[in-house]
Amino acid sequence: MTRSKRLRTLLADAKLLAKQYYALTGRPLGITSEVAESEAVRHLRLQLAVVRQPGYDALGVARGRRPDRVQIKGRRIVGRLNPGSRVGSIDLRKRWDTVLLVLLDANFEATAIYRANRLAVRQALRAPGSKARNERGQLSISKFKSIGQKVWPKGRDA
Repeated sequence: MTRSKRLRTLLADAKLLAKQYYALTGRPLGITSEVAESEAVRHLRLQLAVVRQPGYDALGVARGRRPDRVQIKGRRIVGRLNPGSRVGSIDLRKRWDTVLLVLLDANFEATAIYRANRLAVRQALRAPGSKARNERGQLSISKFKSIGQKVWPKGRDA
């Protein structure tokens, strides 16, 4: 069995375990970030960065220049999206070029991936009026979608 096939099998098992754990306890198991990273790498052909790399999780494909440093955020959405749902904290002091938001369904399957560049994220986080934005570095999912662009899947709204 190839490494990528073993990884897909392992993630499928982890997704099932996380769903069962939530059903029994009402608490998340905490695999959303790893699943989001895996889905982004698979769908966008990224390369995972060194583990615990400050500021970014993956590297984009380089075409004659330094590869983009990509921070990956994941959000599992069960049922309807709550208007107050937020993306995890984004630290402007760290080194990164773009942020990906991977939206996952109740089964931890990717439904859409959005990309926002550093300038757009910085402007949104520094906009006056929100403690979550200004102090915690958090954007609502709807705000992130509005400042970014959908990069997967092409041609379908999520």
